[in-house]
Amino acid sequence: MYQSLEVFYEKVDDCPLRDRQFNFFEMVYVISGRGFHTVNGNKFAYSQGDLFLLAPNDCHEFDLEGTCEFMVIRFGEQYINHYQFKDKGHIACLLYYTSHLPGAIVLNADDKIMIASLMGNLRMISEHQSLYVEELMHHLVHAIIVLVAKNIAIINPPKISSTTDIRLMEILDYIQANICKPELLMIAVIAEKFGLSPNYLGHYFRKHCNESIQQYISSYRIRLIEHRLRFSDKRVHEIADEFGFIDESHINKFFKRYHGISLKKYRIASLSI
Repeated sequence: MYQSLEVFYEKVDDCPLRDRQFNFFEMVYVISGRGFHTVNGNKFAYSQGDLFLLAPNDCHEFDLEGTCEFMVIRFGEQYINHYQFKDKGHIACLLYYTSHLPGAIVLNADDKIMIASLMGNLRMISEHQSLYVEELMHHLVHAIIVLVAKNIAIINPPKISSTTDIRLMEILDYIQANICKPELLMIAVIAEKFGLSPNYLGHYFRKHCNESIQQYISSYRIRLIEHRLRFSDKRVHEIADEFGFIDESHINKFFKRYHGISLKKYRIASLSI
């Protein structure tokens, strides 16, 4: 990439590059056409309106069935850090972990309509050079990234769907917003926040997400810690402080329950991959 943000339109009959691997994020929106998209060895069918997000070092290629049109958006993590997202760290983490998700990432019907409109506007202004075009492009891409992060977040629990109870979405939003504040994630506190009894909250969450609320909170916190270890220079004591742990010993004990190794050993191992 030569700029922090690149946006372009493609109309092709065949994938020009095979087995591509980049060091930046790439969003590919299907304007028209159909075929198959392979990401890290996993193959998914695609059609009009699908949006794919590739994280740095993902390996991917398209197999087109006839002529296809795409909008392509490329940006690095510095782009996220530069612009004023409300929670840069969480958004970056969600984007990096998109490789674990199956196929197209925008499932919510209303969000798909907004994405289609945003992509249409993005294509229109990208084809006309005039005053404030660059600023408009940044605003449109900003909105698309937030919608993508929102959809990745609600995909995480296995049974979440676009028709899930709005209250559950609000509970998930609350957990993600307060993941660095353990005192606000106690079951009794969450239950009171949403006008539920602690027992009902536990039953309700497990019914909709197929896991306990404690499991979800722990797995989400682990993913964020992994992200800090892999993609930041923060020291272990700084990560411990960020997520509300008493000290390094406390966070290492928590982390070892999931990975069997300390944070420092995990960081060393991840750098060698």
